[in-house]
Amino acid sequence: MDATNYLKPKVKRKKNKILGDTSRVITRFHVPGDVSRIRKIINRVIDMPDKDTETLLEQIMGDFSERHKDIKGVYDYHFHAIEGYVPRNTVLNQTKKELIGAYFTMEYSVESAALFNPSIVPHPDQNYLEKDSLRFIMSLRATGEGHISSIVFRSGSLDQNNTFLFDPVSDYVETPDVHVNPIYNRHLFLLKLNEMEVCNEVTTHLLNQLPEDFAYNDLKDKITALQSQPVFSEVQQNETFEIMYWLANSNYEMNFRPDHRVSERVIFPVSENESRGIEDARFVQFFNDNGEITYYATYTAYNGLKILPQLIETTDFIKFRIITLNGEAVQNKGMTLFPRKIDGNHVMLSRQDGENNRIMFSDNIHFWQKSKIIQEPTHPWEFIQIGNCGSPLETGDGWIVLTHGVGPMRQYCIGAILLDLENPEKIIARLDKPLLIPHGEERDGYVPNVVYSCGALIHNDELVIPYAMSDIMSGFATVSVPELINCMHKSV
Repeated sequence: MDATNYLKPKVKRKKNKILGDTSRVITRFHVPGDVSRIRKIINRVIDMPDKDTETLLEQIMGDFSERHKDIKGVYDYHFHAIEGYVPRNTVLNQTKKELIGAYFTMEYSVESAALFNPSIVPHPDQNYLEKDSLRFIMSLRATGEGHISSIVFRSGSLDQNNTFLFDPVSDYVETPDVHVNPIYNRHLFLLKLNEMEVCNEVTTHLLNQLPEDFAYNDLKDKITALQSQPVFSEVQQNETFEIMYWLANSNYEMNFRPDHRVSERVIFPVSENESRGIEDARFVQFFNDNGEITYYATYTAYNGLKILPQLIETTDFIKFRIITLNGEAVQNKGMTLFPRKIDGNHVMLSRQDGENNRIMFSDNIHFWQKSKIIQEPTHPWEFIQIGNCGSPLETGDGWIVLTHGVGPMRQYCIGAILLDLENPEKIIARLDKPLLIPHGEERDGYVPNVVYSCGALIHNDELVIPYAMSDIMSGFATVSVPELINCMHKSV
């Protein structure tokens, strides 16, 4: 299409902005230095007169009890984490236990550096709303000290004019109760070990002793037994144990308190493979074959050296399962699910090569073996790379996919393509120019000249796009769906 004939859809930028709040802090277990320092700190508290410990704990409670809903519970939990270092036969009163726990606790401001890369989905609860309104949940990537990323949430509603009405944001933030004892399927566990190319006589020996569905503690018991009575070389055994624990710990469950606000929930890194951050969660409201709804999110786990695509599963945003994705095609960033199966298969967009938009199909949501390129950079604003900006959105004309393109000066823009409903490998239309280009205040931030989204939704015939501005804050834009599609260049 000639540039003079190009029709650009009208994009309306909203005034709403979401900024990080440095006062929203979580507590983290904190060990200052090596094991020897743990004992030294404990002994220093033990040697304190009881009156001094009471005065100090009272002061600490005065400083921190209003910043957390159950700070005493935190101190107690962290004390039990290092209780084994308390000298034998030492009797501690509750005050000293709590004070020791406080020394091994730190605050972490999850949003202090940035709040960006949002995705938005309909809320599981759509009761008691005005006509033509929609309640939503939004996820955002929050970064704090050390640029460690986590997932935080906001909630609210859109009225009939797509005006944003946000729920009050709580002053508190909480991490969930984590359960690292889910049930594993032995066959799937073996397939993942095979994919990692670490299967050997040790893994065979251990897995043969486990039932078809086994718990974390079942695996731990078998490993402990083999450690106490080695059958293979201890070096080989220990290397294998480490890998099997790494895989098991990458799959876990977490529960938040249902009576607390959505904005109080933060999914902070738990496993070793995500120790340096949980990045760019792309949530989707997925419709199962039986009509039930499950919310999935693909995200990138980062440990400082490697990235690993993972899957989040929830039905209520209270209970979450974290699951390892498997297969040769589970590589790189930017994987995102379609909201329903197509021709009996799960469908995922991806970007294994870091450059092109790809698609893949699987009859098992946890395993992805092959991908196919469906879009390569063709326009100057995307010559460096393209990728998706969240899950495809279904319309009567096709699947709308928001894309991101990287061009000169590493400027990120948001574009759009339209995929065939029943054959999503086929692009049937696309915008020749970007839908959103960073301008004004959007250009300045932690990573300049970037607009980026991890997922939009359609409401009242408008595409509602939450988007990040230069990796520091988030805003919103809307565009008419019919106008957007009419402005696309149809493929021949």
